[in-house]
Amino acid sequence: MDSETLLWDLLGPILTHHDEGLAEVRVGYLDEQFRQVEDLQDEASPNFVEEVVVLFFKDSAKLMSNLEQALEKYPRDFNRWDAYMQQLKGSCSSIGASRMKIECLSFRDNCGQGNVEGCMGSLQKLKREHALLRQKLESYFQLLRQAGPAGAATRPVM
Repeated sequence: MDSETLLWDLLGPILTHHDEGLAEVRVGYLDEQFRQVEDLQDEASPNFVEEVVVLFFKDSAKLMSNLEQALEKYPRDFNRWDAYMQQLKGSCSSIGASRMKIECLSFRDNCGQGNVEGCMGSLQKLKREHALLRQKLESYFQLLRQAGPAGAATRPVM
């Protein structure tokens, strides 16, 4: 039995008792790229995925803060906004944050049209998706720790 099958066998009963939280994270919020990141985790780096996710949330929060500050400046610099969003979209793609990536694309579309209000609205939606994904992944990692081996390493701070 491979480790992924074993993991899902272990998580099945927990999933049943925890309001489908794990399945919800995987369906709609994350795409296949997240599974590929999970495949990189091994015994030598048992917290690899969680560490990558922690870095993602730290970096993405900083990018969104920088973007929010840039949106408040005059004259409007759509090229700069687009560059920030392109960087954030790349980060979202790298961990499989599909809903966030969709909002990044929406922002970039608004930016390309010179739609300031649309950009601001997209950023607000992106911030909500960011917070929601963070909450979902924190629950996901908590479930993994509950199902994991007794000697599992401690959780990094998000």
